[in-house]
Amino acid sequence: MTDPKETIEIENVVASTDIEQELDLDQVGEDLSGAEFNPEHFPGLVYRTQDPKAAALIFRSGKIVCTGANSEQAVRDALDIVFEELRALGIAIAETPAIEVQNIVASVDLDHRLNLNAIAIGLGLEHIEYEPEQFPGLVYRLDEPSVVALLFGSGKAVITGGQHPKEIDQATDTVVTRLDDLGLLE
Repeated sequence: MTDPKETIEIENVVASTDIEQELDLDQVGEDLSGAEFNPEHFPGLVYRTQDPKAAALIFRSGKIVCTGANSEQAVRDALDIVFEELRALGIAIAETPAIEVQNIVASVDLDHRLNLNAIAIGLGLEHIEYEPEQFPGLVYRLDEPSVVALLFGSGKAVITGGQHPKEIDQATDTVVTRLDDLGLLE
């Protein structure tokens, strides 16, 4: 059996920062090549980086949310590009604004088909949501680490809500241990 932790792939890292000043998004949208700003549809300006591939959502307040990167380093690299582009427009930005990871989404292969009905009963209703007619996965809310694991009959899982990659590893271990203890990883 493959160690499920070896199959972990970070799909998305969402992080935020603040350049601590108000922005004229109409002007930034005109001056920043490739930026999209349509306030009737979304209150922020969207600026996409290509290498690394990510999107920065820039708000009038100076707050910036970066999404779509596949690692913490990619988030930092993408935001460094955004900071440099804004500086090139004459916007004063601190040398290294603090960047805080808000959410990591990762996929994992548990290497077994899963009987979601048996898992729902085994894990107990206080920690899970399972309505197969509404959603094909079982939602398992872990206490430690405080993340959510979406389990699918195929044996694939999505873990979300962590702020550090080690929480994804820890959640994978917890899920595998709980399912193994219940005899549900045969």
